[in-house]
Amino acid sequence: MTDAVAPRWLSPRSLLVLAAALALSVAASVLGSGVTTPNLPWYETLAKPPFNPPKAAFPIAWTILYVLMALALWRAAVLGRGAARGRAILAYGVQYVLNVGWSFAFFGAQSPALGLAVIGALLVAIAWTIVRFRAIDRAAALLLWPYLAWVSFAALLNASILVLNR
Repeated sequence: MTDAVAPRWLSPRSLLVLAAALALSVAASVLGSGVTTPNLPWYETLAKPPFNPPKAAFPIAWTILYVLMALALWRAAVLGRGAARGRAILAYGVQYVLNVGWSFAFFGAQSPALGLAVIGALLVAIAWTIVRFRAIDRAAALLLWPYLAWVSFAALLNASILVLNR
């Protein structure tokens, strides 16, 4: 880190952006959990593929992913300028809405089919976000790759549940 960059990371604005990015991740987690938790009894009745992870894996994975997402957003927001930053934040916003929307589609509507449609759009939106973040900061883009990998796995899991429960 150069001397010119170090103060930017520690500035009040940067720390406020970090706090906002973390708060956004907490909000996504709370919204998703709020619709998922009451519908877990329904989920337990579904046939699942043999590669379905144990229940404990989901909150661990999502906690890590939400922290990585917040750090990526923070870097893009602090380092980005002008239209590039605006496009990156727009892409992040779209994937964020789809991320939360998946819980409402799959669990809230109790619809693996609707969940699969939303997660397909989410995968495209995450890839778009990575491209937009990469235009600003390579590290910000790299922080989103585990998220893309997990959501790809989740899409396979969602599709398998849909097929097994027809």
